[in-house]
Amino acid sequence: MIGALVIIGIVLLLVVVVGVMYNSLVTSKNRYKNAYSQIDVQLKRRYDLIPNLVETVKGYIKHERETLEAVIAARNMAVTANQRAAGNPGDPKAMKDLAGAEGVLSGALGRLFALAENYPDLKANQNMMQLQEELTSTENRVSFARQAFNDAVTAYNIACEKFPNNIIAGMFNFKTAQLLESTESPEERKAPQVKF
Repeated sequence: MIGALVIIGIVLLLVVVVGVMYNSLVTSKNRYKNAYSQIDVQLKRRYDLIPNLVETVKGYIKHERETLEAVIAARNMAVTANQRAAGNPGDPKAMKDLAGAEGVLSGALGRLFALAENYPDLKANQNMMQLQEELTSTENRVSFARQAFNDAVTAYNIACEKFPNNIIAGMFNFKTAQLLESTESPEERKAPQVKF
């Protein structure tokens, strides 16, 4: 009788331990998904600002159609990549595609702003200045949201890889998630050199 109670006690203890570990993994996974939703909100804000920016610029730089079309195409590519990533945050392919699309969009916007520097009337346009400020503010928010997402993914990945959680993670198919990394080359990450 005592032997049976001990066995039942051990089984119950194992069930409780497995349950706690499983719930911990679920909590971590939901945290990184929530963190991605914050990125998604800011990226949608950014994507909504871009058509307004293009419309503002269009009237001033009519013969620079190629640049405007590149910005719109890059925006559309980024929207598509973001929708795929939002469907499965942490998926390695979706995260790499999103990072790549965001890099293309940032490059296209950079070329547009560089081009706008050649048009004093456009630079002085109140709507253009407001849109640039809103985009800058949104970029800052995206950076903070990316950091929170990467922190949540790191915590989740650590939880999946630690012993004995890794056993439970394997049993219940918890896979590590992909960080949202920059697509800049090592050359682009170097600080610019200033010489006088």
